[in-house]
Amino acid sequence: MREVAFIKQNKEKWLEFEQAIFGKSKKNPDELANLYIHLVNDLAYAQTYYPKSKTTVYLNYLASQTYQKIYKTKREDTNRLLYFFKTEVPLLVYDYRRYILYAFIIFTILTSIGVVSALNDDTFVRLVLSDDYVNMSLENIKEGNPVAVYKSGSNWGSYIGITWNNLKVGALSYFSGIFIGLGTFYFFIENCIMVGAFQTMFYNENVFWESVRGIWIHGSMEIFAMIIEAGAGFALGASILFPKTFSRFNSFTIGFKNTFKIFLSTMPFTIMAGFLEGFITRYSINMPHFLSIGIILTTLSLISFYYLIYPFIVFKKIKK
Repeated sequence: MREVAFIKQNKEKWLEFEQAIFGKSKKNPDELANLYIHLVNDLAYAQTYYPKSKTTVYLNYLASQTYQKIYKTKREDTNRLLYFFKTEVPLLVYDYRRYILYAFIIFTILTSIGVVSALNDDTFVRLVLSDDYVNMSLENIKEGNPVAVYKSGSNWGSYIGITWNNLKVGALSYFSGIFIGLGTFYFFIENCIMVGAFQTMFYNENVFWESVRGIWIHGSMEIFAMIIEAGAGFALGASILFPKTFSRFNSFTIGFKNTFKIFLSTMPFTIMAGFLEGFITRYSINMPHFLSIGIILTTLSLISFYYLIYPFIVFKKIKK
């Protein structure tokens, strides 16, 4: 069957799915499950005969949204918060994986720009980080503790102040995506170049590994969460720019609802990063190497698994 005929034959049925999924018509879980079976059959047909078509992308999106609708409206004992982190967020991350990939690519490029600029221009680090911060860091390096800045203030005071600031920056990065993604890109440029220049400053002073053992105790989760937040912001902007078969307003509404959940999921990691920065990083200079490296690898593995591997596991489980 030609694709045009396939669309014409099933168009009304798919519109009924949209009405049921996005709340314009009320259906119980059993009715939704029946619709879902038909939808999966259509998706399988499209994947076989039109694998690279927009129709296949559209049906795949409808199928994932229908599944979530069924899952959430069924009566079950599963804790809502547990379901949110265990199933709902991973499925959304899988659906928006392309934008998260874009965020990682952009992060790599922009951070590299910060590194190259700092290596080739002695004034660049001061331009990005300010003279006061650079002078303080150089003084700390001379005194034998490159990351002594993290020892300033009390544990609890540092934890609360740092966490609040990181949550605020993450929220600004995500919500700025409403400006068709350009606002998110602006915040991303600023933060990525700063990361590259900051780390290069220590490299230029021959204390690179000493700084890594301290900074990335909390930085693994903090920076990773920043990338996920940027990916959610880019996806939010894309929902406005590329509405597909929906009206632009409906596309934005769906995009905001879904990407906001991804943004919310980063908060526990940001809070944990703030805890590590306030309570653990300050002691990194006195830690055994295996302990600081172990914390870095553990935190990086945890957040990497949740956002890069676990979504595929959940999707495959549901598909079966």
